[in-house]
Amino acid sequence: MTDTTAPPPRGARARPPVATGPRSQARTPAPPRPGRRGAGAAAAAPATDATATPRAADDGGRHGWLHLVFPAMLLLAALAVLLSGRNLSENFLDLMRESESLVQTTRHPVLAWTQRGVSVLLVLASLERIASHFLQRRTVHAPVLTLAFLAFWLSTVAAPSVLGAVPLLSHEYLYSLLFGLAATLTLPGDRERILRASRTGLFAYMAAGIALVPVQPELVLDSSYMQGFLPGVPRFGGLASHPVMMGLLAQTGLLLLWARPFRSRGLTIAGWVVGLSVLFVAQSKTAWIAFFLSAACMVGVRRFAGAGERLGDTRDNSFGILLCVAVIVAAVAVVLGTLVVDVPGMLDDFFNTAQGAQLASMTGRDRIWVVALEEWQAHPVFGYGPTIWDADYRQVIGMPNATHGHNQFVDTLARCGIVGMVGLVAWFLTLLVLSVRHARASGGLSLAMFATLALLCVSEVPLLLSGYGTDLFTHLLLVVVLAGCAAERPRAVPVRVAPLHTPHPTVHP
Repeated sequence: MTDTTAPPPRGARARPPVATGPRSQARTPAPPRPGRRGAGAAAAAPATDATATPRAADDGGRHGWLHLVFPAMLLLAALAVLLSGRNLSENFLDLMRESESLVQTTRHPVLAWTQRGVSVLLVLASLERIASHFLQRRTVHAPVLTLAFLAFWLSTVAAPSVLGAVPLLSHEYLYSLLFGLAATLTLPGDRERILRASRTGLFAYMAAGIALVPVQPELVLDSSYMQGFLPGVPRFGGLASHPVMMGLLAQTGLLLLWARPFRSRGLTIAGWVVGLSVLFVAQSKTAWIAFFLSAACMVGVRRFAGAGERLGDTRDNSFGILLCVAVIVAAVAVVLGTLVVDVPGMLDDFFNTAQGAQLASMTGRDRIWVVALEEWQAHPVFGYGPTIWDADYRQVIGMPNATHGHNQFVDTLARCGIVGMVGLVAWFLTLLVLSVRHARASGGLSLAMFATLALLCVSEVPLLLSGYGTDLFTHLLLVVVLAGCAAERPRAVPVRVAPLHTPHPTVHP
């Protein structure tokens, strides 16, 4: 067939051919250019999408076993309490007998074999995650997180175990290394499975403790507690080692339920009822404050994600007005509390009472801090070592309830010295920066979990890496959330720009 298309006239520009097929009918309209108000709404959209239905990124078609480790840790903790036959009201006496070596603690064979099984699961799941990541030649999406965790483990676990004043090597220290490194390589699909499995495991853990109240009340209730705001109400410890730990696990479960609710609405409501009840009856002031602080972080990220942009928008200054009103109300409240109600005098009267003196001394924790700082002064570089606060050490210092330093930074100084403190500060700052960076992508979960850990660092040791257990639960869940958000974060793709080409003019005779 010959081409019958007429050539263009001489000197006229040649037009490109126009396609007449069906593809030419589908044209993609250009997206509208949002104004200042539209830009703020568009900026807040990713947070809503991430909180409602988090998208699962490609994880290579593999599921792995890492999501099974978190419920397995809860199962091990519950089994340890069930087989202990403890009386929670005599928890202090049990610690005293242990420190005085009056009672030889023996492990139930069922518990021993269960712990071996959980250890094998942890090692295999962690190695599978690490090996599959590098065999598939995936990039490390959060290299700062991985390197900071490795440095943290080397400075707070390896160094004092070898170079401390009382060194001790144990294979249990490797569990936290493998588990932590696997958590830093978590993909978005792994993150979703881990969060949902942990949420379900926590509420089953709490429900099992509630079910034992009419059957074995002495196992799960502390009737000797007299320092709470609920006089005469026993303190609920459930299947946790202590009511404080029970309250903190309930708080973590509520955060996970908030971020990842059950598919059934009725089950979600039942979860809120169970979680809030356990949190309340555990009577842990630390857990209460942690929940309110983390809830404020969740609400702040989800509701006021674009507050900074709206604050400078002259056409939408409602947030700025509310902020000014809040500042004025706070200032008036301070003035009235000082001049009219005499709040300073009331506080002075309170701290002169027995409860006030106990609160001022952080319920006796100040004595533990003095001992810990003395150990650091005696061993400033690598600390005392990992055996500090064991039964023999507590017997020497005469503090049977001093199971740790009751402050993350003080405990690290005594246990690991200045080397461990450097690693702890670097790890803490890394978690802070990444939690703020991924706050909107995680729906506020990363910031809420970090706020919880930061608060616990005042009176507990939530970042301790000795072995594995419920103490490591919230810590590594935060690492999983940060790694998953980093893996699904879109990266800039370099675009090749074609060099400018100036055609030579054609000279016609």
